Amino acid sequence: MYKREIFYEIVKRFKGPRHFIQVLYGPRQVGKTTLALQIKDSIKMPCHYVVADEPDLKTNSWIEQQWEFARLLSKKSGKSLLIIDEIQKIHGWSETVKKLWDEDTANKQSVFVLLLGSSQLILSKGLGESLAGRYEAINITHWFFKEMEDAFGFTIDKYIYFGGYPGCVNIINDWKRWSSYIINSLIETTISKDILQMTRIDKPALLKQLFYLGCLYSGQVLSYQKILGQLQDAGNTTTLAHYLDLLNNAGLLCGLQKYAGQKIRQRGSSPKFIALNTALISAQSSLDFSSVKKDSEYWGRLVESAIGAYLINSAKAGKIEIFYWNSLNREVDFVLKKGERIIAIEVKSGRRKQNLPGIEAFSKEFKVQKKYLVGTGGIPIKEFLKIKIEEL
Repeated sequence: MYKREIFYEIVKRFKGPRHFIQVLYGPRQVGKTTLALQIKDSIKMPCHYVVADEPDLKTNSWIEQQWEFARLLSKKSGKSLLIIDEIQKIHGWSETVKKLWDEDTANKQSVFVLLLGSSQLILSKGLGESLAGRYEAINITHWFFKEMEDAFGFTIDKYIYFGGYPGCVNIINDWKRWSSYIINSLIETTISKDILQMTRIDKPALLKQLFYLGCLYSGQVLSYQKILGQLQDAGNTTTLAHYLDLLNNAGLLCGLQKYAGQKIRQRGSSPKFIALNTALISAQSSLDFSSVKKDSEYWGRLVESAIGAYLINSAKAGKIEIFYWNSLNREVDFVLKKGERIIAIEVKSGRRKQNLPGIEAFSKEFKVQKKYLVGTGGIPIKEFLKIKIEEL
């Protein structure tokens, strides 16, 4: 069963009194619809599942029509569940959902609601404003190593290269087909539908170039000026930072900030790129699995990206902040911060680095609770990727 803990938690909420709208959001092809259908088949109440997959034909009146049918089901059995997939595609959806939800609350009608949307952009398009206090949002992340191991028998090496997209596991032996699927069905679709259609982008070509560059340099720190020097389209650092945030919210690429102890200093630092699923790197390269395994430098970069992606994706649900740190040729690969607690992580992946390990220097400047070495001489990568981030 996919995302077992989340499944049981939502089912439990639907068994009790009606309190909040449940919202599942996350990147494309990570199993949101599969999870919703599993919930639909498991609860003991009538369900109505619909998809807003034709935004030009779907309006707020369409939402009202689906809701009315769920109300009819509720009258027959006392309660019902309405599931709307790709809700963010309907302009002004949140105001309509708020009106209908409040009507049912006033009339004591038990229509439970589960909304699904691609990427965190759904939150900025209505939840925080129109539905404040009426919803619970659950972030569905990329699949972790343990999930891919349990479901498909993935080895750690396969996971590091092919990443955590369950929908294309059956074609990984055909590298060209797999690569084409990742690029066309995931990357291009996410950028064109989840970013460009949902947000005003003045320079779409620049955003795409930034994503490609970020994957190319995943695991490395680049100054914004150096980034601009490698991009064909003109832009500025403010635009790049904004586009990087959009790519992060869409589950594609993150730009970690340097830890400095002061928020105002962190925001202005050069970002450390981390692709949020290593498949995004591998599919755009010219190297297949066997070729990458022979290239220790490239493989080491994939390893560090896999660990970074795991930390970032895990932290989204646990209110944990992730940074990097460097100073005077000393570097800490990842810094985890929760409240006042700070953890430093060094990764030994086999690739040559420009900077030297800097955990000791970092510890002299900041109060560090724990220090971890991952890889050669430390926690095996396979075991580290199975540890829950809260346990660190």
